[in-house]
Amino acid sequence: MKRILLAEDEEVLRMLIVDTLEDEYLVDEAQDGGEAFQLINKNQYDLLILDYMMPIMTGLEVIEKVRVDKEKEHLKIMMLSAKSQASEQQAIIEAGADYFMAKPFSPLDLLEKVGEILDEN
Repeated sequence: MKRILLAEDEEVLRMLIVDTLEDEYLVDEAQDGGEAFQLINKNQYDLLILDYMMPIMTGLEVIEKVRVDKEKEHLKIMMLSAKSQASEQQAIIEAGADYFMAKPFSPLDLLEKVGEILDEN
């Protein structure tokens, strides 16, 4: 079973996403960027789903740290953000995210996109 790390500081949204994905995937949770980075270094993941704005370390900062690690360069990364302007999306992709999903989003759309991403591997 594919393994996903979800880093989202909003508890209700994190619970909704986990409920959406947990029937199909193993999902680990982090409440902030620092916790996410610790879990990334401890476990093997197929996909990281990161919130843009988190305490300790932003999603962008997590991406930057992951992308300099040659052992983790294969990781697929999806960024979730309410910042949905084209310039923000471009900055997120340039930082190293593979995919972007604007908040708010439909849980079914998220499940479908995660399925597409993980089927690529």
